[in-house]
Amino acid sequence: MENLGAIIDPVRAFLVQIAAYLPRLAVAVVVLVAGWLLAKAVRFAVVKALRAMNFHILTERAGVDSFLQQGGTDADTTDVFGVLLYWVVILAALIIAFNGLGLHQVTELLTRVLLFLPKLLVGLLVIIVGSYFGRFVGNVVQTYLSNVGISDAEVLGRIAHYAIVVFVVLIAVDHLDVGAGLVQDTFLILLAGLVLALALAFGLGGRDWAARLLERWFPRQRGDD
Repeated sequence: MENLGAIIDPVRAFLVQIAAYLPRLAVAVVVLVAGWLLAKAVRFAVVKALRAMNFHILTERAGVDSFLQQGGTDADTTDVFGVLLYWVVILAALIIAFNGLGLHQVTELLTRVLLFLPKLLVGLLVIIVGSYFGRFVGNVVQTYLSNVGISDAEVLGRIAHYAIVVFVVLIAVDHLDVGAGLVQDTFLILLAGLVLALALAFGLGGRDWAARLLERWFPRQRGDD
């Protein structure tokens, strides 16, 4: 009988622990199901609201949607916003569920991911608005240079557009705080190398080419002299 008691007591203690844990597990399952349903509702509402505000037109004109489609996806930027907010709600539900189960290490990891998603949303919004502004400035530069008779107006307009886009991307990366210093240093090195190459080209062997380029850009001003 003593041997039987030594076997039964640990089993009984184990069953008591399971019985005490089951209500917490049930609550966690309910939280996850409710969070999943809420996440689907939030994604649907956000996508509908953004399309009602013609947000998809802004992203299309900014060129962000075409960039996504080149990656092989049919979703546009509005759908991406909906998916990101969907995962914000899912992660919040997971944090509540795991915290109720006492899994604090998992909760801490999920909290870090949850805090990163709003930064990602803001960074994406900065890129969208900046890309739209860059395209607008590029069109303005191209139109102005075309009106003053510069033949390479389209190329210069694209340079202005892409310069603004690169600057905006650097701002977004700095906001995300993911390798921002490395990206900025790399950009500055490339920019310095480009400036040095142009300086050498003009100083050593590009004077005739620069003269022809200025002659082509400003034919009217040259002709009046």
